Amino acid sequence: MSIETLTGQRVADEKLDGWVYLLGGLQTRIRVPDFAAALRVANAIGAAAGSTHHDPDLDLRPTHVDVRLTHHAAGGVTRVDVDLARRISAVVADADDDVSLEPATVSRIELALDSPAYGEVLPFWRAALAVEESPVPEVDDEIRDQHRALPTVWFQPSGSEEPRQRWHLDVWVPPDQVQSRIDAALAAGGTVASDDEAPSFWVLADPEGNKVCLCTWQDRD
Repeated sequence: MSIETLTGQRVADEKLDGWVYLLGGLQTRIRVPDFAAALRVANAIGAAAGSTHHDPDLDLRPTHVDVRLTHHAAGGVTRVDVDLARRISAVVADADDDVSLEPATVSRIELALDSPAYGEVLPFWRAALAVEESPVPEVDDEIRDQHRALPTVWFQPSGSEEPRQRWHLDVWVPPDQVQSRIDAALAAGGTVASDDEAPSFWVLADPEGNKVCLCTWQDRD
């Protein structure tokens, strides 16, 4: 039986205060005063998630706890993730005053390789990075770290004329953070190489012409 995943727009319609939808997952950053507080928050999240049989990804640091909710087999956000996000928000609301949600600083990175024949090079990168192909059957153009520690690598069809772009970063950000990122990049000497696909993504270039895509969930299926 297939599992229904929610589009970015449907997630936005849920109005989850303190959470952002990035690349098939719900994410937030919980600010904490120290590592002991991070452990307490993580334990409380574990208790909240226990009855859902759906485990969040947690990254504990002395200053924050990063949380990501997604259904890994389905490759997206489900109703269970939305409900668990609300439970976690309640955990934070019940915590000490110096514990708070801070989603504005959250982003997610993919590595993209532009290739005229990615099927020929994908096995090499899978072997070199010791990662696996996408668990989603209909997705055949990316490889993922089964431990979810490395960025996903995906392969974008391209022309073969030289010189050509090969590697670039896709940086997924909340829609309300795009303009501030663009402004900062321009102030640092960059340019907007293309906004033809905005608000789905903008292509920025550094002073040497190296490119990065700022991506959002908007205008996507």
